Amino acid sequence: MIGILLNDYAYEQDIRELLMAFYPGETFAYEKGAEVSFYVEGKVNEAHSQFSLCIRGRDGEPESREPEKLEELPEELEGEWEAFLKNLPIELCYNDRTEAKSKIKRRLYFILYGRTGKVLPWGTLTGIRPTKIAMTRMEEGWEDEEIASYMKKSYLTGEDKIRLSIEIAGRERELLKVLNYEKGYSLYIGIPFCPTTCLYCSFTSYPIGKWASRTGEYLDALFRELDYTAEHFRGRPLDTVYFGGGTPTSLTAGDLDRLLKKVRDTFDLENILEFTVEAGRPDSITEEKLLVLKEYGVTRISINPQTMKQETLDLIGRRHTVEMVKEKFALARKLGFDNINMDFIIGLPGETAKDVDRTMEEVKALKPDSITVHSLAIKRASRLNLLWEEYKDLTGKDIDAMAEISRKAALEMGMEPYYLYRQKNMAGNFENVGYALPGKACLYNILIMEELQTIAACGAGTTTKLIFPEENRKERVENVKDAGQYIERIEEMLERKEKMLAKWEK
Repeated sequence: MIGILLNDYAYEQDIRELLMAFYPGETFAYEKGAEVSFYVEGKVNEAHSQFSLCIRGRDGEPESREPEKLEELPEELEGEWEAFLKNLPIELCYNDRTEAKSKIKRRLYFILYGRTGKVLPWGTLTGIRPTKIAMTRMEEGWEDEEIASYMKKSYLTGEDKIRLSIEIAGRERELLKVLNYEKGYSLYIGIPFCPTTCLYCSFTSYPIGKWASRTGEYLDALFRELDYTAEHFRGRPLDTVYFGGGTPTSLTAGDLDRLLKKVRDTFDLENILEFTVEAGRPDSITEEKLLVLKEYGVTRISINPQTMKQETLDLIGRRHTVEMVKEKFALARKLGFDNINMDFIIGLPGETAKDVDRTMEEVKALKPDSITVHSLAIKRASRLNLLWEEYKDLTGKDIDAMAEISRKAALEMGMEPYYLYRQKNMAGNFENVGYALPGKACLYNILIMEELQTIAACGAGTTTKLIFPEENRKERVENVKDAGQYIERIEEMLERKEKMLAKWEK
């Protein structure tokens, strides 16, 4: 546990998130006397526009360290480094929150670097959309060199991550040229059921075994929301449809048929650019279900093993075999699916770089059309977090090597990185990267990250994101996460949307 002691909590979230990047899985206390490893103490002096930041041990005494200078420290930050070494307060302009936040996070980064010797690949960046920085500036006409310089001096981002951000942002711009941002929209449908709950999972999902007799009730409520959505979005072009969860193919073939028929009959799908269904868990896939997906024009599916090491699958509760992954992938190919994604997680408990290398060799033999490589994130609501003491020594090792193995494997398969996002408490402070063959990138994945288009979301635990282009702002409308509550309170969910959509439709 880490203590955070502040006399002004305006920047608490920024401080906490950077601490989480250096110390994944740690919890925090906000008062003296707690059983902590150390305290981070921050004091605002508004009269002098200063912010003092230091680390104190459990005994309250300040820690004193003089680390070696950060390599490739931008010249513009030399003064901040010297002030850090002399323990001088940070000079702030509180009217510029963005710059104040950047200065505080850079100082904390210097302190934590001195304490741990760690250099984070993303520097002080803790947000989930780093490519948005590059994308925004490209839209404003910045050159790549200017963007790189800005990311280095503002966030201390490493050269490799800067290049990756710029490369992906450029590719995203090209892929999204086909979309009508202002008039078009995408549709997300959430199915909150899975065969079992995986060790690392924090998504809204419930064991399908316990819900098998009530999926009809869930679909009835979902259909009510689909009807409402179609009515309010009538006349706008629908660009992409994405079924996520949970695992949508946890539903029976009959339920899937009923749901897909409802979507086809309710929305104009004639000009959609892609239709994705996450088949996800191989133990949820049957030939009958795949045939239903094919019948209703699904163009892209995802079969997600996460790893091809059986011992790890057993540990994380996947309840399927490596051979089952191969069998279901081959079945999907046989039935004509020509855009299949596979998800993998690096940093799973007990896995080494050699394990990831073996997994990628298995993947290359299957020849998927895209892969998404996730760095393990220790999510607060996951069983992995609850059992952290049991697993903490088995996670987060060799992430850099694992990420490089995955990147090389994707390139060897002819894929290019096309989208990127990050999560809090990620192993090694890395990222999730989607790689795809030419013409096989998932537009919805880019849209959900870059927040450039309105996404109408239906189902338990989903979030509708409304874009107001003329006002340059975004609004979110969230549905309740609990599936039972969603069924009982569906009219309330629609009333929530009504208030916001009334403003958006004007």
